[in-house]
Amino acid sequence: MTSNNPHSWHLSDLASVPRNGLKVMTTFSCGGGSSMGYKLSGYDVIAANDIDAQMQEHYVRNLHSQNYFLCPIGDLLKRDLPDELVHLDVLDGSPPCSTFSLAGNREQDWGRLKHFREGQTEQVLSDLFFDYIDLVDRLRPRVAIAENVRGILMGNAKGYCKLIFDRFRKAGYRPQAFLINSADCGVPQRRERTFFCAIRDDIKAPRLTLAPKMTWVSAAEACADVECLTPEEIAETKPTACPLKWWPLTKPGESFADARARMGLSNSLFNHYRLDGSKPANTLTSNSHIMNHWDTCRKLTRRELIRLGSFPDDYQFASYRMATYLIGMSVPPKMMQFVASEIAKQWLN
Repeated sequence: MTSNNPHSWHLSDLASVPRNGLKVMTTFSCGGGSSMGYKLSGYDVIAANDIDAQMQEHYVRNLHSQNYFLCPIGDLLKRDLPDELVHLDVLDGSPPCSTFSLAGNREQDWGRLKHFREGQTEQVLSDLFFDYIDLVDRLRPRVAIAENVRGILMGNAKGYCKLIFDRFRKAGYRPQAFLINSADCGVPQRRERTFFCAIRDDIKAPRLTLAPKMTWVSAAEACADVECLTPEEIAETKPTACPLKWWPLTKPGESFADARARMGLSNSLFNHYRLDGSKPANTLTSNSHIMNHWDTCRKLTRRELIRLGSFPDDYQFASYRMATYLIGMSVPPKMMQFVASEIAKQWLN
């Protein structure tokens, strides 16, 4: 169904984007958030990689990848790869970042084997960034772009940043790091992410500047035409006992913990939010089913999550739970579109 909302778009729109002649491979591709951003800015995404079969299913169903490698990124260092991957303009990656997040165990998880999701091979998540750089060293793209959480720039994680810069330099690349808010890229979500951008030493180019300043889009504005819920959406977003109790006591933009604090109670439920419809949404996470609507005590619908994540309206998810997980784990396409467009303009064209 066509929408007049300027924040609505469809996968079919990608066919009309003028191509810029640049080729990219994405690693840790998830459901294709980054890939869609590259496509929106005119790149050809010629290959993708992820370890998760469910992510592959969604990626191929929606983006029809010509080369998809379902394996740990370390396997790509050992196997034969198509010749066209040796002539990439960009090798993109979003190494799993939970061990650098400001939430959770953080330092205690560094260097430990962990399951990233159920059913996957155990991996040392803090080492995957260096596997990505090893792949950069093997394929020698003109530019490497890697996305990670804001926390990788803070506290003891700064030591990892230094190692990342050192490894890029050893591989023959000039790295820079940028902290970007997706709301500044026109995404109706306040999501801060770190982007490492590195250009090959033999390429003459100025230092990169990434400073988006687009007008912020509010959650209510982005979702203005999807407020009429279907029976299926009513069932999917029905509130549980927790929001029924705390949502009415929570002001728009607050977490349930703020309401509890006013009552002298403990700081629990700090990640359960009542969104403020007049502002971009809080960061969507893989548990975004605990994000609550601004005007009605309920979870966000699949269509609302799509808009707040800047995904296309017709992206096909296997389930509501998969929609919350995949959008929460993905780089918002329009955030990646900004980064990719600036890379093309300042470095590659």
